[in-house]
Amino acid sequence: MNVPADYKYTATDEWVKVEGKTATIGVSDYAQEQLSDVVFVEVVLAEGDSAKKGTTCATIESVKAAADVNLPVSGKVVAVNEDLSKTPELVNTDPYGKAWMLKLEMSDPAELNGLMTAADYEKFLKDRSH
Repeated sequence: MNVPADYKYTATDEWVKVEGKTATIGVSDYAQEQLSDVVFVEVVLAEGDSAKKGTTCATIESVKAAADVNLPVSGKVVAVNEDLSKTPELVNTDPYGKAWMLKLEMSDPAELNGLMTAADYEKFLKDRSH
């Protein structure tokens, strides 16, 4: 299971990579593994939209299930990964790279304090599987 150390994680398996005030958001390796073969991704927010933490920002469908992706932090959307609608399988092959969903300019960086570190998330996954 791949859990990059420099990312933050949520209990609903989203990740956040922070660069300055910009938060890049996607779903974890664990999430894509649980979903299995991803066949459809729709980012439901557009560039320029402002949204609060917990808002659904994308929907992922796989051969097994559908899942909502929720914002781990609040902010204004500054970029949307348009490639995912054409190549949803990137969620399975590169969840922490090419399969990012969107980028936000965070309105409240202090919200990051409520997210898990990589070590916390690994422990959370271990506890969840028992």
